[in-house]
Amino acid sequence: MPFSLGELLVVTMIIHMIDTFAYAVRLNSVKTGQFALSVTLFNLFYLISLVAHTIQAPMIGSLIDSSISQSIDPLPQLRRLILAATAGTFAGILFMPTFLQFFHRAVFNLERAGSVPAIVREAVKIRSPGRLLHYFTLPSKKMVRNLPFQKIPKELIALNTLVTGIYTVGGMSAYYAAILVPEGHRLAAAASAGFLNTSANIIFMLFVDPKSSIITDQALRGNRPYADVKALVVFLMSAKLLGTFLGQLLLVPLAQAIAAFYL
Repeated sequence: MPFSLGELLVVTMIIHMIDTFAYAVRLNSVKTGQFALSVTLFNLFYLISLVAHTIQAPMIGSLIDSSISQSIDPLPQLRRLILAATAGTFAGILFMPTFLQFFHRAVFNLERAGSVPAIVREAVKIRSPGRLLHYFTLPSKKMVRNLPFQKIPKELIALNTLVTGIYTVGGMSAYYAAILVPEGHRLAAAASAGFLNTSANIIFMLFVDPKSSIITDQALRGNRPYADVKALVVFLMSAKLLGTFLGQLLLVPLAQAIAAFYL
């Protein structure tokens, strides 16, 4: 599949930006009490991320194939991909307040219209640039001032950073490991991406998601203030950004660990 490195960078940015926007579901659910509708609507955005994931994997594989055939080291290009993941995550954080406003209105429209196609048709009707600018909001110190960060378990930062680091480079490390093993084991090494991503998902499901879900559910029931969920989301987004930087450190060691099984 012919492609340019620039296209691969854009796909990677889209994946991580949408993954960051996922935190808007927690915020909007607690703010409006419409958890099911929020999840339903975000699944529409997540489909874009799934398509991008589907495209990204063979693109990385093609990059590795090209590197092997030309006897060059793809490590610099892979590190640029991780930088694209960092940029996508940062863009998600930067545009989170804007996205949250659009998302809040879209959930309201979904309840009124009763179907996703109806709100999609409304969304693509750009009536005026001024209306778009009306919703544009950048993060500010005021948004995070006086948030009760002390109420959020600090281990969530470390664990979400680790999960994001593994998730960011899982596929890249597996494909890079294919260069480090004998030719007969390259396909097996490349397929090990699932092992790394599954390990990250296990950590997330056992240690990160339960605690963050408890905070969110307590806020939905009115037992915790909305500010607690905002503090949680700020922590999780910050940890996700740090995790992409951690990915730079994990890329080669994870590839070497995979390769060790086949040497």
